[in-house]
Amino acid sequence: MIGTMPQALDPWAWVQAYLDHCRIEKGLSFNTIEAYRSDLERFASFWKESGRGAPRTRLIADYLDRLRTRGLDSRSIARQLSVLRGFFRFLLREAAISRDPTEGLRSPHAWHRLPCYLSLDEIERLLEAPDAARPAGLRDRAIIHLLYASGLRVSELCQLQLSDVNHELGVVRVLGKGNKQRLAPVGRAALAALQIYLEQGRPRLLGRRSSPYLFVSSRGTRLSRQAVWKLVARHAFRAGLDRRVWPHAVRHSFATHLLEGGADLRSVQLMLGHADISTTQIYTHVVRTRLRQTLDAHHPRA
Repeated sequence: MIGTMPQALDPWAWVQAYLDHCRIEKGLSFNTIEAYRSDLERFASFWKESGRGAPRTRLIADYLDRLRTRGLDSRSIARQLSVLRGFFRFLLREAAISRDPTEGLRSPHAWHRLPCYLSLDEIERLLEAPDAARPAGLRDRAIIHLLYASGLRVSELCQLQLSDVNHELGVVRVLGKGNKQRLAPVGRAALAALQIYLEQGRPRLLGRRSSPYLFVSSRGTRLSRQAVWKLVARHAFRAGLDRRVWPHAVRHSFATHLLEGGADLRSVQLMLGHADISTTQIYTHVVRTRLRQTLDAHHPRA
């Protein structure tokens, strides 16, 4: 039980109770909870404005229809419904409602967009883009190497501490979604880039300051997610890549290149930190699409 549960069916109070449950009992990340908060507070406002009492299926359907008329695509509406399902299951568990109003609703079909990934040549150009003569360049080069070698999420990379890197075993200890830990392997090239950064770049960035975090800014503070997004985009432009590149594209490239090289799906799932293998399966579509394009481009009778 989280604190004192609200007694009346007040949407705002129950939203906060559910968010506390997600944070304390489910261990969800700050970013996930804030996304849930935004979705549920929007729904709570609609619920209040409607003047209806206990939530019914018609209320949820009307809310989703409103989102649809405001231009939300099927994927976004399916995500909203998923959040509402979790919220109402919580209310049912706490006996605040007698039945789940989302039971009779079906999620709209959401087309999966294939992940954006880089070719091997583009990855090589991106890895060589940072200026190794500057401390920040050594740091950026180590960051891009690590993103591609281990498939880390940006949030995971920014949380890494010095103690999380095991150079002898060639792994990093990662704190992923839901506060789940995993060991991510790191290749020799990435370990070498990390070692150079730790010996030559990081001490110059910190000066006399100290920090437990692996990647630091020129002010000696932990590097933020936004800073990593900007530096990857900047180096992609410098490398002459003809599109905008974000850190997640490097993660997608890691997974796609592993599967193209013959890695099994379960191993890739573990390395990416996916809770469900269905999330990893999207990369098999990428590989099949790429094979189709290769066939069309090079087979004389394609």
